[in-house]
Amino acid sequence: MGFSVLFPLLAPIGREMGLSEIQITSIIGCSALTVFIASPIWGRISDRWGRKKVLLTGLFGFSVGTFGFNWVLSLGLNGQLTGSSLFLALLFTRILHAAVMSATMPAATAYMADITTTATRTKGMGATGAANNLGSILGPAISGLAVFSLLLPLWLMAIIAFFNGLFIWRFLPESPSPTQLTNDQPKPLSYSDARILPFIIVGVFLFMGFALVQQTMGFRFQDALGLSASETAKTFGIAMMFSAAASLIAQFFVVQRLNVKPFFLLKLAIPLLVAAFLLMAIFETRLWLTTAMMIQGFAMGLAGPGFMAGASLAVKSREQGSVAGIAASCGPLGFTFGPLLGGLLYQINPVLPYACAAGMYIFLFASMQWLGSKVDKDLN
Repeated sequence: MGFSVLFPLLAPIGREMGLSEIQITSIIGCSALTVFIASPIWGRISDRWGRKKVLLTGLFGFSVGTFGFNWVLSLGLNGQLTGSSLFLALLFTRILHAAVMSATMPAATAYMADITTTATRTKGMGATGAANNLGSILGPAISGLAVFSLLLPLWLMAIIAFFNGLFIWRFLPESPSPTQLTNDQPKPLSYSDARILPFIIVGVFLFMGFALVQQTMGFRFQDALGLSASETAKTFGIAMMFSAAASLIAQFFVVQRLNVKPFFLLKLAIPLLVAAFLLMAIFETRLWLTTAMMIQGFAMGLAGPGFMAGASLAVKSREQGSVAGIAASCGPLGFTFGPLLGGLLYQINPVLPYACAAGMYIFLFASMQWLGSKVDKDLN
């Protein structure tokens, strides 16, 4: 919720403060890079401190960091901070914010691994993924409160995170020590491991294209529909809700019910993503832009599990935890470069980000054909 509530808000707020598209998207890009770097560190710290302490650090850090980021935003909206000083202040506070809030997800994922068995691990991780999708629906819904005040949704999320931390502190028991659960850990996988390197490259491009589009659609809605800042936050927030709901439907009613190979999901998802990006480039009505986002959400609901399962098939059973951590880091890395490229392309021409993303995914589709045959060959 805390992450997705910002997507519909940052574009119109940034423009209200006089920031350029590349400046606005670079704030998210630098934040994602920070998460990419900090998440593995927090995961290792949770092995020493315990999951609960790191969870509390991330949640309370998110709350405090959001208050700090919102304070700088309020200075910008009031004209007390402008230009390069405003941009650097936003960048600095957001990087600090991301460095601490990134403790939450690796600790939560590790906690789920601690309290599940091999037989129930998939269901446990699936529940975590469903919770993320639900948060992606509720976050943009809260952003609709921007019609009253542009910063109201962000202040509210800071308060919710604080009470979430109190809930964790009071009711969540500490998980078993990871060393008590596993006595023979395999050597951690490297990003350069030949078995998974193609998946890492494809995964980064998969999320990079998604981030490129996600971070520019706020501009697209505002410019194409001629909306004010608050109207953009509300309209784009509703579209994001529909997109997240479509992703949730794909995971619950397609991925969970169909017994198909991962590469079938990818081969199904990527053409849908290309179609969604072309719709975003061609049409400039609320109906078609929202429809395109729903198609994108549904396709990413298929592609995400397909990519994760494909990477899993490339390694041995004893290496599943390590490969899951590496594969999960592809998202933040993609969100580091995607917004920067998207902001730059949008400043040149509003159609370019979506044409670029469509071309990127056509390349991915060709790559998946080769990767699918490679994995099938290795398994046989």
